[in-house]
Amino acid sequence: MFFSRFGLMDGSNMVANCMLLFHDYCLVLMATILTYVIFMFFICYKSRGFSVTTLQGSNFLEMVWTIIPMFFLLSLGLPSFMMMYYLEGESKGDLTYKVIGHQWYWSYENNDFIDYSFDSYMLPLEEMNVGDNRLLEVDNGLTLPYGSLNRMVITSTDVLHAWALPSMCLKVDAVPGRLNTLSLFSLSPGTFYGQCSEICGINHSFMPIKVEFIGWNDFLKSLFN
Repeated sequence: MFFSRFGLMDGSNMVANCMLLFHDYCLVLMATILTYVIFMFFICYKSRGFSVTTLQGSNFLEMVWTIIPMFFLLSLGLPSFMMMYYLEGESKGDLTYKVIGHQWYWSYENNDFIDYSFDSYMLPLEEMNVGDNRLLEVDNGLTLPYGSLNRMVITSTDVLHAWALPSMCLKVDAVPGRLNTLSLFSLSPGTFYGQCSEICGINHSFMPIKVEFIGWNDFLKSLFN
């Protein structure tokens, strides 16, 4: 978590790391363009004029200032569409969970193996143990198998909420009467935390999200025990 002290939180899966690299690339690209503009402004200022009188026309110059911005736009657009398709374009997954936002807790439903559902409330301070994360622990966390593609269908019953996992660069609005989807994937076991990222009322900051990735054997045992 060293770099998260200076910038964004470290990514915990492939897509999150790609988004962080894309973010850094955008910053470098903007800094490069800004530096070039400032340099040209300085050159024009030192030359005591803001117009070029010696160059009447250049097909090569016109081609350069068309191709280079096009390359920059493609380098921004293609990775964006690829990551967006990976997160939202998949219509099927190994497991499908429905996430429902309420004021102020989350509900989860699944019927892939057996029909079951549960509510997830923030754990009160007096019930926490040493080492627990304040305002992030819940009484019933979501358990998923790692190494599998999990499809999340997200909605709300009352107001706007947002289901967000910052370490995975995920944030999807929970809108009443609408189903939004995303793909959730982890290559390794672990526990990840998030919170509602939409101002949904007085207890907005007290509806955390906890997702734990475990092996398939442990996952099946948790379902049928």
